[in-house]
Amino acid sequence: MYKTPISVLVVIHTIDLQVLLLERADHPGYWQSVTGSQDPGETLLQTAMREVSEETGLRSADYELTDWQIENRYEIYQEWRWRYGPDVRFNTEHVFGLCLPDMTPIKISAREHLSYTWLPWQQAAEQVFSSSNADAILNLLARAQFAQTNT
Repeated sequence: MYKTPISVLVVIHTIDLQVLLLERADHPGYWQSVTGSQDPGETLLQTAMREVSEETGLRSADYELTDWQIENRYEIYQEWRWRYGPDVRFNTEHVFGLCLPDMTPIKISAREHLSYTWLPWQQAAEQVFSSSNADAILNLLARAQFAQTNT
């Protein structure tokens, strides 16, 4: 069964902007935030919650999961295109944020990831392989400043 070319990107971060990154098992050295394709019948929020649970062991309902209302459309990397239908070249990614009070131990999915790390937001943005992931992480500072001025 082919993957749906609709996915979520969930930037998991702490209040002081430490960002969780996961190292891909199928491509060592590729670091990213939580990502995953939408399953048939799921809302984007349900997809985000499922992916957070599967990839980190965290229950997103215990924290603040926010739809950032950011949508990215990008060409699927050639090495992963086989997962999609024969004529599918593009994916639409929806960005979410999950704010934790502090760095939390993670239970990674060994099938998907080799390791995890927490990094300050600037370093995390430099470490990820995906430009849309880097952009989302760089957006954290503005989001945090906006939240502070509106509290």
